[in-house]
Amino acid sequence: MRDVAVVGFAQAPNVRSTPGTTNGVEMLVPIFAQVYEQTGLSKSDIGFWCSGSSDYLAGRAFSFISAIDAIGAFPPIHESHVEMDAAWALYEAWLKIRTGEVDTALVYGFGKSSAGQLRRVLALQLDPYTVAPLWPDSVSIAGLQARLGLDAGLWSEKDLAEVAARSRADATRNPHAQFSGASEIADLLDAPYVADPLRAHDIAPVTDGAAVIVLAAAERAHEFAERPAVITGIEHRVDTPVLGARDLTRSPSTEAAGQAVGTGDVEIAELHAPFTHQELILRTALGLGDDVRVNPSGGVLTGNPMFAAGLARIGEAATRILTGQASKVLAHATSGPALQQNLVTVLEA
Repeated sequence: MRDVAVVGFAQAPNVRSTPGTTNGVEMLVPIFAQVYEQTGLSKSDIGFWCSGSSDYLAGRAFSFISAIDAIGAFPPIHESHVEMDAAWALYEAWLKIRTGEVDTALVYGFGKSSAGQLRRVLALQLDPYTVAPLWPDSVSIAGLQARLGLDAGLWSEKDLAEVAARSRADATRNPHAQFSGASEIADLLDAPYVADPLRAHDIAPVTDGAAVIVLAAAERAHEFAERPAVITGIEHRVDTPVLGARDLTRSPSTEAAGQAVGTGDVEIAELHAPFTHQELILRTALGLGDDVRVNPSGGVLTGNPMFAAGLARIGEAATRILTGQASKVLAHATSGPALQQNLVTVLEA
């Protein structure tokens, strides 16, 4: 099988609310133009298109069909869709190129979280018979997870505030971030609880946004980028959705995925951690030491577009290679309650 490389990445601004439609077309058209310009490709050069989004988030069936308006009706395209974060769409596109079916692929994800009540929408991921009818929202479930770690002595509220402060400081260099700026730890700890022990800065904001990545077979990648980011490992693992059947202070699926791809010598890691304590869980699961730069983009605590944030982590990590800032990076995407599903990607120059 052939190696596959990331050769282009773009993302829409992370905003609390966009006036655009729930099909994401208004967000997608500009960023498609950006990756065409980056790579020199046109839409007729793309061998495969794959998207990630959610009909539940859009509030209507087959919402991804309308998003294809951003691509155009001609020439005819080879297209697929996953009802999940677009990081999993990238997995599908990666396989298409690996098996030799196509040479190039464009992957995109979009989400207009402001269109509904996100915490209620995410409750629909839970067991439909025993848990979802109780409507426990995603923030409350994360609060339970954070409390378990606090009671076990795995982290402190100060540790969580430090993650938030670092993320917001790093986001000052990210023009797409929704939140950024310097924060004092003491001020963060004085903030009121939202879902004890989580405060507002511990929780990724409701965000509208989109992201796009262009993939190419490694033997052709230099046609489109001077320094392609080759995917040397990608793995997806799943933990049980039954919250009471697993230790919520750990992430065995992330650990297994990390071991499968190999995380040694990683310089930068973009982790999809919608809550501050989840970054600590992921760092431990992946064995990332203090020498690894985590979320230099600010991460999803500074902008979390549903169904695009995981793909953006891969794009942000790949950009460090494309621009010559690193030689080996890691990207992580998650889906489901309390880090249930996890995808880990390693990229190298």
